[in-house]
Amino acid sequence: MSESLQDTFGPTTICFGCGPANEKGLRIKSFVDGEAVVAHFDPRPEHQAFPGVINGGIIGSLFDCHMNWTAAHAIMNAGELDALPVTVTADFHVHLRRPTPYPETLHLSAWVVSVEGNKAEIEAKMTAADKVTATCTANFVAVEEGHPAHHRW
Repeated sequence: MSESLQDTFGPTTICFGCGPANEKGLRIKSFVDGEAVVAHFDPRPEHQAFPGVINGGIIGSLFDCHMNWTAAHAIMNAGELDALPVTVTADFHVHLRRPTPYPETLHLSAWVVSVEGNKAEIEAKMTAADKVTATCTANFVAVEEGHPAHHRW
């Protein structure tokens, strides 16, 4: 896949973290790379918590969105679905391992732990300057008609 999952399946989404249509958002782009889904993000000055360190909330947003797309893609593949299901976060747990430096490109890698029906468990890590700065574990669920997020992509 040469286009990101977001551009392929949700070009009009407005999510702050991953929506291609949100001009003020982070606009993360997630790409399938073998068994993992990867993304690279260049933070802006306003993403700092204090000089030289990325805000934890920004780190959480990056993980949440990147792992959500990883989960949707995994559920689609596991269920041999014709379309990408809309998934939402059930829970996610960010572990800040060390300060995430600014300015550095942030590298995210996410992978599937398990898929059971409409649920996926995902793990991920963030690196900057060749060091793991944060990790995350999360669970996502595909939603059906009637859920407020159902038609977001």
